[in-house]
Amino acid sequence: MPEYDPNDPYAVDLETRLVDIQAGMHARDIDVYLGSRIRTMSFVLDAFVPWRSFMVIPAEGLPTVFTFVIDSARLLSETWLDEDHVRGYFGAGGADQIEVIQYFIEDELGLSRGRIGYETGMATYTAEGWMTHYEYERFRDALPDFEFENAHDIVDTASLVKDKGTINRFREAGRIVDAGHKAAREAIENGGWKGMTETELAGIAALAMRREGSVSEWNFAGLNEISSGWRTGLGACTPPTTKEFEAGEALMFDLHAMFKLALGDHSRNYIIAPASKKARWHADNFTACVQFVADSYKAGATPGDLITECGKFAEERGCSDFILPGVEHGIGLFGDEWRVGASMDVPIPYWTDPDHSYQENEMVILAMQYAANEDDVGFRYENPIVITKDGCELTSKTPLTIDEIT
Repeated sequence: MPEYDPNDPYAVDLETRLVDIQAGMHARDIDVYLGSRIRTMSFVLDAFVPWRSFMVIPAEGLPTVFTFVIDSARLLSETWLDEDHVRGYFGAGGADQIEVIQYFIEDELGLSRGRIGYETGMATYTAEGWMTHYEYERFRDALPDFEFENAHDIVDTASLVKDKGTINRFREAGRIVDAGHKAAREAIENGGWKGMTETELAGIAALAMRREGSVSEWNFAGLNEISSGWRTGLGACTPPTTKEFEAGEALMFDLHAMFKLALGDHSRNYIIAPASKKARWHADNFTACVQFVADSYKAGATPGDLITECGKFAEERGCSDFILPGVEHGIGLFGDEWRVGASMDVPIPYWTDPDHSYQENEMVILAMQYAANEDDVGFRYENPIVITKDGCELTSKTPLTIDEIT
């Protein structure tokens, strides 16, 4: 195991993470945990694992990761595991991912029967990494004397509360995103928006964030998400298009960065002058609702309470038809963009538990969307937050304002 350095602000205790996972396995009598999700790879390996991969975690000892052969050498150079625990697979007889893992479990772990925990479920974005039905059938046929149990909640529970190093990584990712927003604003000010397209603005922000240390725009929905005018009223802004900015339009800049697998994600909104009274009314409603929810987070609060209270607040302002509060859009290391709770046994499986009580150092995204489609106006706010005893910490410090750009 890598030695934990308490003097490194970004250090994470990988040994404790593995111990926690194996404790969860023992509690469920699971002999082997077969991880396939990107979030599981990030949490255990602390390395970038984008190719289809599997990780075998035994009840005792070190994990072994199996990745596509063209990426195995690179992964070995970046993770803490040695060459015995980073292996490649490829499409040849006896060497595909199912067969190499079968042989590993039977011959190297010495198991002929037992219980295998695997990861299946559903999610809102594509690159989750759940085991496919075909893969499940192949593993079940290859290991017929094993019982398979969906056990992804073991990793989700172990990763729910963030350690100091992980939180510091998110703070740095937030600082990097703020640099992107600064560059974006400077590019559109003083008429700079004239003739500029959504894609061009996305590139300007991306370059600024790369210069500050971001290694990826990471998002699976179009990298940086930029929209303008009528597209802001659609509720989403993925991906940016070649549409040019125009006077009187709303602008929505949702920027992403990645620092040591921690994800920066923040949305900033503007209106290009002249702003209509209706657009200004929508903008003021949106910022008020976001601030209300931000002020409501704290340890002990629940998603159900936040949603209910935000609904009442929006109703009082007459804007409840336009606001969509996402109080528990979860955030973790790369691959863990969307998670809303650790358990699969919640009132709405794989979505959220409205009665979940937040703990200190949990992280979620304060995600608010406002869509007034008929008025061609919409806004978005996203910001990874750290739950504290009496409130929350916003990792991105870009102000919550919707300014007019001339």
